[in-house]
Amino acid sequence: MKKYIKTTAALLVVLLASSCEDFLSPEPTSVSNAETFFQTEADLELAAVSMYDAIQGVNSTTTTDNHGLQVDFYVQEMLSDNTRSKNIGGEGESAQFESFNVQATNGIVDDYYRSNYQTIYRANVVLENLDVAESNAARFEAEAKFVRAYAYFNLVRSFGDVPLIDRVIGITDTDLQFTRVDKDVIYDLIISDLTTAVDGLDNTYKTRASKAAAQALLAKVYLTTGTNYPLAQTLCESIIGTDYSLEPNFKDVFYNELNNEIIFAIDYIGDSALDSQNYSAEWLNAVGRTAGVNYTTQEVRDALTALGGDRSTISFRQDPLQPSQYQVAKYLPIDDSNLDVTASSSNPTLAGNDWVVIRYADVLLMHVEAIMAGQQSTSAQAALDSFEEVRLRAGLTGDADGTITKQELLDERRVELAFENHRFFDLVRFNVAQDVLSSFSDDNDYNFSATDLLLPIPQREINLSQGALSQNPGY
Repeated sequence: MKKYIKTTAALLVVLLASSCEDFLSPEPTSVSNAETFFQTEADLELAAVSMYDAIQGVNSTTTTDNHGLQVDFYVQEMLSDNTRSKNIGGEGESAQFESFNVQATNGIVDDYYRSNYQTIYRANVVLENLDVAESNAARFEAEAKFVRAYAYFNLVRSFGDVPLIDRVIGITDTDLQFTRVDKDVIYDLIISDLTTAVDGLDNTYKTRASKAAAQALLAKVYLTTGTNYPLAQTLCESIIGTDYSLEPNFKDVFYNELNNEIIFAIDYIGDSALDSQNYSAEWLNAVGRTAGVNYTTQEVRDALTALGGDRSTISFRQDPLQPSQYQVAKYLPIDDSNLDVTASSSNPTLAGNDWVVIRYADVLLMHVEAIMAGQQSTSAQAALDSFEEVRLRAGLTGDADGTITKQELLDERRVELAFENHRFFDLVRFNVAQDVLSSFSDDNDYNFSATDLLLPIPQREINLSQGALSQNPGY
């Protein structure tokens, strides 16, 4: 439902923030009153909305704020061969991602870590108060478990073993707060949560959890673990041919919001102090707080030019102020007459561009991947059909030889989903990250090593744990 996150939910955000004895920052700031707040289903509804507010993040330049998915592009796109800072090596902490030199003290990594745990906390609050639901307890449970699984999927792919917090805890629960749990146990929780979500949700919403969003996310979990390709295929096929379809015009995916291709998106409202975003401005030339980050690499432009078809036009554009550089053209917050894009706000640092988390094209390409089942190629007609559907929208033909190779699928995912925070995780999931990023690093005089495939546990968390939290190798 468009623009669901309203400013009234801010009241609950304040309540949760004040009553939460946050295990990531164990310093109580007020007397806990959450225990007396939850009296009716309407109260629980506000708590459910606050989960998405946590994902949405705070639009601010304050480093101690949780910026939610507004910092995801640093750790999920700039850590790949797709994007970099405009001025290579000149953007402080952000330059650590492009050069594969991330430090445990990096504030962006800390923001990403604590933002995901804040989302998990808010989901756990909903789960702990299901008894006030009058008739919708199953829906609230399914929704909260989807959100919790989404956040844990980010964490486990980025950090490996992480603390598992599946209930609301206090500052004295140090064993849970600072004990890293084997990633397989984390994945067990994610799969269990998403299974509940699939069973308990329908497709009413696009900016809240839905059945299709849970099916798609669970399919990607199975592809990531490599444990159940047949079920991943079935989950994708449960979405294919239903109410979702590719937008005929690729540009409309990003500028006609909540269109038929969108399965799950995070909603932003332009010019709203509470519900806008600034990542779109950060990608411009000295408009946001940086001089320009998430600029496109030569490598991704070459791939889009050779393989992208119609998609290249709306995927990147020449920087009007610095023509030797090229910006991401998806999610532009300003007018661009050449692309027929209209500003989403009067102030680009208060942008209203929604973030697309899951869309139908991703499902079609996951369907191919599931059928391929970890092999080097597939000739299955169902895979060919899904692959061709994505390519035809881009003005390209299907696969000429009747076989889709693993490399062809990876290339297609790169040009279809460029700058949507998929590339790094795709490389890892396809088991080619070390080779691809090593070559990219050598070509650009960077410092990639195998240990860069996991982020460091934030040094702040290790300090709070008094050393109980162990660090990932290489940091």
